[in-house]
Amino acid sequence: MKLLPLDSPELLRLVAGWMSGKENYQWLDFGNGRQILTPEWLKIATQRETEVLRVFTSDDDRTPVGVVGLTNVDRAFRTARIWVVSGDKSFRARGHATRAASRLLTIGFRDLGLGAINTWIVEGNPSARIAGRLNFKPIGRQRQCHLIDGRVHDRLWFDLLASEHAED
Repeated sequence: MKLLPLDSPELLRLVAGWMSGKENYQWLDFGNGRQILTPEWLKIATQRETEVLRVFTSDDDRTPVGVVGLTNVDRAFRTARIWVVSGDKSFRARGHATRAASRLLTIGFRDLGLGAINTWIVEGNPSARIAGRLNFKPIGRQRQCHLIDGRVHDRLWFDLLASEHAED
């Protein structure tokens, strides 16, 4: 598996396509109600110091299967938030998202000097298992704040300290 920068129009369109699928965007929130990421937004995000986005590949190191990101990277307070989306669902449940997140956590802690990385996961989202596999600790619940199909859901919050991370 490789982590690839979003550095071509083809990858930007591919990721934007994944992000426009309801099966993906319903679980996300990029601020101000933004759930769908366009190629233009992704291109701008790749140029910001507060965002680190990578496409992850299958084990053949060539086939893009998902995207993982650090957002709200704050170098002064040494924090960020991580998120991951499996784009090609035929590769789901094979550990790709977990390994990609682990590798991006390593980049965040080792290369960016972050001390803590957090995430939130909508209650009921199966990806909560990934947080457990990566040793994230539960830190709270934000109640009735995420809307899916007209129903409100809680967000479960987790964090991980640099000293608690061991790359898979």
